[in-house]
Amino acid sequence: MKFKLLLIAGMTAVLAACASTPPQTTTEAPATEPPRTTRTDTTGTVDQGPVPGTEAHFVATAGDRVFYDLDRSTLTPAGRETLRRQADWLNAYTGTTILIAGNCDERGTREYNLALGARRANAARDYLVSLGVSPSRIQTVSYGKERPTCRESGERCWSLNRNATTMITGGVTG
Repeated sequence: MKFKLLLIAGMTAVLAACASTPPQTTTEAPATEPPRTTRTDTTGTVDQGPVPGTEAHFVATAGDRVFYDLDRSTLTPAGRETLRRQADWLNAYTGTTILIAGNCDERGTREYNLALGARRANAARDYLVSLGVSPSRIQTVSYGKERPTCRESGERCWSLNRNATTMITGGVTG
C-alpha cells in the first residue's frame, strides 16, 4: 500500500514538472513602457507619445509590418502606404539601419515558406529603396514559418503571420 502511494506521489510530481503553459496566441503590449516625451501645463503633466527618433516612435508613426495575401509577395495598397510612412521616417532619421524579416503562415513546406518569406522581405525592401531609402541601410532575412506572431491554426492567425516586419537595428536616438 505504501508503495502505491509513493508511486502515485512520484507520478504526480513528474506530471507537475512536465506541465507547461500553452503558447501565447496574441501579440501583447511590451512589458516596459517606451520612452515618451511629456509637457507640463497648468493641469499637470500631459503625455506626448514616444520620443522622436526611437524605435517606439518608428512603430507608432510608421508601423512596423506589412501583410500579404496567401501565397503572395505582392504588396497590397495598405502595405504600400505603411512602407511609404516607413520611408518618410527613415529619410528623416538617415543614420538608422533596419532589418526586414519575411514571414509566412504554418502551411506549406519549410523550404517553400523560406523562399516566400525572402520574396516578401525583398518586395518591402525594393519598395523602400524606390522611395529613396538607401539600400545600404536595409538588410533582409526570411524566417518562413519559424517565427509566428500567432500560434493558432485558422485564417485569423494565418493572416497575421503572413507579413514582412521591419526592425530597427542601429542608429536610434533612444
